[in-house]
Amino acid sequence: MAASTHSTANHTKMDGAMPLKSRPAAAAFILLFGLAAMVFGLALSVSVGAADIKLVTVWEAVFRFNPDLQQHQIIRELRIPRALAGALVGACLAVAGAIMQGMTRNPLADSGLLGLNAGASAALALTFALAPATSFLYIMLYCFIGAAAASILVFGIGSLSHSGLTPLRLTLAGAAVSALLLAVSQGVAILFHLSQDIAFWMAGGIGGANWTQLRIMTPWITGALILAMLLSRSITLLSLGRDVAAGLGQRTRLVQFTGMIVVVILAGAAVSTVGPIAFVGLIIPHITRYLVGVDYRWILPCSAVLGSLLIIFADIAARLINAPYETPIGALIAVIGVPFFVYLAGKRKGEL
Repeated sequence: MAASTHSTANHTKMDGAMPLKSRPAAAAFILLFGLAAMVFGLALSVSVGAADIKLVTVWEAVFRFNPDLQQHQIIRELRIPRALAGALVGACLAVAGAIMQGMTRNPLADSGLLGLNAGASAALALTFALAPATSFLYIMLYCFIGAAAASILVFGIGSLSHSGLTPLRLTLAGAAVSALLLAVSQGVAILFHLSQDIAFWMAGGIGGANWTQLRIMTPWITGALILAMLLSRSITLLSLGRDVAAGLGQRTRLVQFTGMIVVVILAGAAVSTVGPIAFVGLIIPHITRYLVGVDYRWILPCSAVLGSLLIIFADIAARLINAPYETPIGALIAVIGVPFFVYLAGKRKGEL
């Protein structure tokens, strides 16, 4: 991890080992209105699709479910789990990106750009090829292993230089490992003649989400998000540099190790459900820091809300752009994410 501590005075002031440069009022606004917007987005997501359904029908299907009505069945069995999966995945990717950016002090850090999503994808492709009847629980666990292996590989390659790990070297190692693992995934798909489902999944899509997946992934995601919130103060200090954090009594290696476990769980759960969607964890944390300041006690929950909103409305757009066909969500977000990445790389080239 990068240990640079320069310009900490420009980031924040310390008083009792806690940063003052935060905007709790803005954070409270985001959480309150973001959650309200999420409820609206979920309702809209359930009503929009190949067959548009009125919001009144959605309300009736939720609170006065009639199993004899086809629309109620579509809402309950297909669209509600899809919408909820989108919200969970958005929170996973955004929080994972925020944690990685805070721990590495790398403005370009993201579970997609640093290889974790690609590692989970390779593990999932191998599972589909070698054990197609595997349950979703084991698929998700294999994605955890793939994401963890990719992170070890990226940080190992990035640390080979005598000058140590820098944000630029970490980003380059992540790009190289991502390219390698995605090539492995595509090669496996071609070699084993995997179906079109995995092709759509590789591009990022929530269409296959179901209640079984939600029941399995929700406890893992909930536990990881709670652990992330418990680490938020330590991540704030670590974002100032390892030397500063250690000087303030933080056990930096333990925080980094625990944080990476959280990131692996969040990235693995997301990829096992919707595929390797990149840039959510890059874009959302930067927007959140701009709005609420540098305190990760606010950054993490606000990133979760904004990440959920991004995926929910991206999924709605994916169904409307080329109806009745669906556009992969990963492609839509990449349209925003790639220019944002280029902008960040150009703006911060002196720091990298």
